[in-house]
Amino acid sequence: QVQLVESGGGVVQAGGSLRLSCEASGQSLSRSARSWFRQAPGKEREFVAVINWNSRWAYYRDTVRGRFTISRDNAKHTAYLQMNNLKPEDTAVYYCAADTKLFYRDRPSISRDTYDAWGQGIQVTVSS
Repeated sequence: QVQLVESGGGVVQAGGSLRLSCEASGQSLSRSARSWFRQAPGKEREFVAVINWNSRWAYYRDTVRGRFTISRDNAKHTAYLQMNNLKPEDTAVYYCAADTKLFYRDRPSISRDTYDAWGQGIQVTVSS
């Protein structure tokens, strides 16, 4: 059974940067899509970014496109989310996720229901 552990969260001023990491263990995810979601207080968990198995395709929600970059290092079993020019509205608990059932998808889904492995979440707070 795969386990995902996020790191790199914290408090940052508006305009600053953070880099989240998501390390996997227990199962290889080199064939699987990796994604990031976030959940702000009182709101539903929402899609942020996804990257396919070979890093040749990535997709972002509109409000983070151009500021966030998703990447992965399959040799390290780790996915990353580089967040630049952070805004107060980016404040949320960020979750990494993986699809452990479908492999080699060139354009994986952005639906939350697609992902069956989740990290515990990590807080990102952006102060104004």
